Amino acid sequence: MTTLKVFGTGCANCKRLEQLCIDTVAEMKIDAKVEKVTDLMEIMQSGIMATPGLSINGKVVSSGKIPTKETLKHWIEENR
Repeated sequence: MTTLKVFGTGCANCKRLEQLCIDTVAEMKIDAKVEKVTDLMEIMQSGIMATPGLSINGKVVSSGKIPTKETLKHWIEENR
């Protein structure tokens, strides 16, 4: 199972990234789980310096921006 973690404290961009992940995983029809991480200590320990952040299967792929759906699909495929 692929695990996507969205890191952020709850701002609008963090919510948009979380929804983008949910929609993209559903569209790709893959076995994946989308988790939201709001704990500041966990965000800092992950190495995310700007939110929203995203990791796929433990690898940080984005920090401080929202990727396009196509970029997100590419990252998911690359890190499955």
